[in-house]
Amino acid sequence: MNPAAELEGVDSPLREEFLAAARAGALAKADGPDHLTASALVLDASRTRVLLVLHKKVRRWMQPGGHLEPGDASLAAAALREAVEETGVTDLVLASPVPVDLDRHDAPCGQRFHLDVRFLVLAPDGAATTVSDESDDVRWFPVDALPDDSVEDLARLVSRGLPAPS
Repeated sequence: MNPAAELEGVDSPLREEFLAAARAGALAKADGPDHLTASALVLDASRTRVLLVLHKKVRRWMQPGGHLEPGDASLAAAALREAVEETGVTDLVLASPVPVDLDRHDAPCGQRFHLDVRFLVLAPDGAATTVSDESDDVRWFPVDALPDDSVEDLARLVSRGLPAPS
């Protein structure tokens, strides 16, 4: 895995911080208080609905994602794996190998910060979902009607996955 290479094309004020963490090998919670994670902004094919999980620990609606595992070939692969595990949707497609967003937030795993690398992932229309052990619920929401009890940066993240207005 070469996470620094995956971060090169990202347009974000956090890019240099994430690159430094990637180069230092902060790829798991055992690697330090600030470590990389990967998540997936899952939109339906029409990009009018977003698939969210009600996270058991965080107790808020959010995109699927989590810690990197030794078998992950890339950050993008980790995001796809997490999305499949947490939503049950098996035929997800990575929209681009370039992350759509970077975010630093408090880590619910007991460390200091998650340096979350976020990828846009598309699901087929009508994709059935299942709830994983990490969540209390999985549900589709209209992109313009996100739940009130969602993580605070969710609207910004969703906007990063939508087509530019014409």
